[in-house]
Amino acid sequence: MSKTVKELADELGVSKQTIQYHYQRLPANKRQKDSQGRNLISSDLERIIRNKVAKTLPPNNHQKDRQTSTNSGKNNIDIIATMKDEIAYLRADRDKQFAAKDQQIEKLQKLLDQSQQLQLMTAQKLKQLEKPKNERESDSKEKDEQIHARASGVPTAVENSADKPATFWQRLFGEQNNK
Repeated sequence: MSKTVKELADELGVSKQTIQYHYQRLPANKRQKDSQGRNLISSDLERIIRNKVAKTLPPNNHQKDRQTSTNSGKNNIDIIATMKDEIAYLRADRDKQFAAKDQQIEKLQKLLDQSQQLQLMTAQKLKQLEKPKNERESDSKEKDEQIHARASGVPTAVENSADKPATFWQRLFGEQNNK
């Protein structure tokens, strides 16, 4: 048995804006709309809104008689029941939010662990790449020294040829066929 905002406002004797104000502050998953796009208020939500509207309404009559006191007693029981329902709903919602946060924290922790593992693997690979590079540098120094030793010595074939002096490249790389 759902009611529209206007029906509930007329029933409680308040404006539609007042009902709409309280309706908008309810959890989004509890709000419903009909096929025409009007807001529908379920019986649970109606009790919650009634309690909130009842708190904001000023008392109309200051007379106290037996009928008013019995009505207020019934209203108090209704209010207490509604408040208990609202508290139970809020606790359940809070527990859901905590569970979602716990899942988010767990996911972020896994991502952090993965990131740290990747950084460690990258550092290890860099160390592995630096080792051969250092070894290559020492090998290349030895090769450079060998080339310099060969270049400083004049090749014997070039000494025998009197018509052409040895070029720089011939001295550097050793004997070449002279054309």
